[in-house]
Amino acid sequence: MRKSYLIIAAIIIISFIIGIYYYPKMPAQMASHWNAAGDVNGYMPKFWGMFLMPIISVFVVLLLIFLPKLDPMRKNVEKFRKYFDNFIILLAVFLLYLYILTLIFNFGIRLDIIRFLAPAFAALFYYSGVLISHAKQNWFIGIRTPWTLSSSKNWEKTHKIGAKLFKISGLLCLFGIIFKDYAIFFILVPVLLSAVYLFVYSYVEFRKEKK
Repeated sequence: MRKSYLIIAAIIIISFIIGIYYYPKMPAQMASHWNAAGDVNGYMPKFWGMFLMPIISVFVVLLLIFLPKLDPMRKNVEKFRKYFDNFIILLAVFLLYLYILTLIFNFGIRLDIIRFLAPAFAALFYYSGVLISHAKQNWFIGIRTPWTLSSSKNWEKTHKIGAKLFKISGLLCLFGIIFKDYAIFFILVPVLLSAVYLFVYSYVEFRKEKK
C-alpha cells in the first residue's frame, strides 16, 4: 500500500474520532452553512453535523484514488502520481480543517468562517498550480478541455500558464485574511477568472495550431 494512502486513512480516522468524542457536547441543531458575509444560513441535526463531513471525505478520497484507474491514459498519470497523491492528502487535510472550524463555531466560539477559509483555499489553489505544472495528458486530472485532450502541445501550453494562474489565485486568497469584508471575493473571483481564461486560451491555441 502507498504511504500516501496510509496518511489519508489516518486523517479520515482522526475526523471520525473527533466526531465520536465531541458528539455529546454538541447542540441538537448544528450550524452547517454560511453565506458570503459569514452569517449562518443553514442548520442540520447533530448526527449529520458531526459525521457528514467525515463521510464526504471518504467518498471524495475514494473517488480520486480510483478514477485514474479507469483512465485510458493511466500510464501518463503514473508519471506525476506523487504530486497527485500529495494533492489528495492536502484535500483530506483541507476537509478536516473545514470540519474543525464547524465544530469550533458550534461550541459557541463565533469565528469569522469566511476569513478563516482564506488560508485553506490559498494552500489548495496554490498546490493545484503545482499539480497542474506536472500533469501529463489524461482524462481526469488537470485542465481538460476538448482542445487540450486532442493535442499534447495544447495540453502543455495550457497547463504551463494554468499552473501560474492557479498559484497566483492561491496567493490572492491570502488577501482575504487582511480584508475580511472582501474575503469571498479574493477566494472565488481569481480562480473562476483563471478557469474561464484557460478555457478560452486552449481554444485559441487550438485554432492557431490548426492554421
